[in-house]
Amino acid sequence: MSTTTRSPARTGSLMALASMTCVQLGVAASVGLFDRIGPGGAAWLRLAWAGVLLLVAVRPRPSTLHRPSLVAAVVLGVVTAGMTMFFMAAVQRLPLGTASALEFLGPLSVAVFRSRHPRLLMWPALAAVGLVLLTQPWQGSADLAGVGFALGAAACWAAYILLTQAVGDHLAGVQGLAISLPVAAVVTTLVAGPTVLPSLTPHLVLVGLGLALLLPVVPFSLEMLALRRITTAAFGTLMSLEPAIALLVGFVLLHQVPPAWSVVGVGFVVAAGIGAERTGARVAAPADDLEPLPAGV
Repeated sequence: MSTTTRSPARTGSLMALASMTCVQLGVAASVGLFDRIGPGGAAWLRLAWAGVLLLVAVRPRPSTLHRPSLVAAVVLGVVTAGMTMFFMAAVQRLPLGTASALEFLGPLSVAVFRSRHPRLLMWPALAAVGLVLLTQPWQGSADLAGVGFALGAAACWAAYILLTQAVGDHLAGVQGLAISLPVAAVVTTLVAGPTVLPSLTPHLVLVGLGLALLLPVVPFSLEMLALRRITTAAFGTLMSLEPAIALLVGFVLLHQVPPAWSVVGVGFVVAAGIGAERTGARVAAPADDLEPLPAGV
């Protein structure tokens, strides 16, 4: 197979991997804010800064966009807000690896329902086995509210994948993000802003700026560009690596020691991710010469 043929799938896969790493590092860093502004406040602070950064860097002009693309970008913003706030609430109650594994039900569902060849279903199936080993439902000791929040994040993530590809295929570069993230910032401001604003300090504002770059500006930009190069089914299955990354980040940064079954589950999801990378190139990927990321983003 030629380098040219492999390029879209490999580039898209590397973008997705970098995105997942940034996401988990950003989540782990946000945990330190829970005692001061809560999970909703941590989500709001990141998304508010992200919305401002994208507006300044990209300066989108909604009036020049086609109505369907604009509507999709706005809906993507609402979904992004829900996904972020649900997941932050889940992480407050569950270990990072467990919350991430439950959230993975979203992209796994996308992979199952969008796969057109029966042989491709083996990768979601393999990832599902790893998911069960990571969550260990037979223990019966998980926080039910945390599980509910994680499942809410999973539903939002499934919608996020589909909407991100739709927006990324019709808007150059990160134009779609420059609309969706400000919308997400407005939504989280309405939900969490009133209770968080009195607790803000200059230090928290600066911390929020750094976290916004780590999550969501950089990873969401990478995901939108990755979804122009690989299929939604492949992207959804490739996300099976995220619980493994979350498990490692939780162990290193949050001192959450995983049980033996979780380590075995990591092996299954990694195998599924490798299989997705090898079969995930989009048949008709858009041209690679669309607008690049703005300077500073």
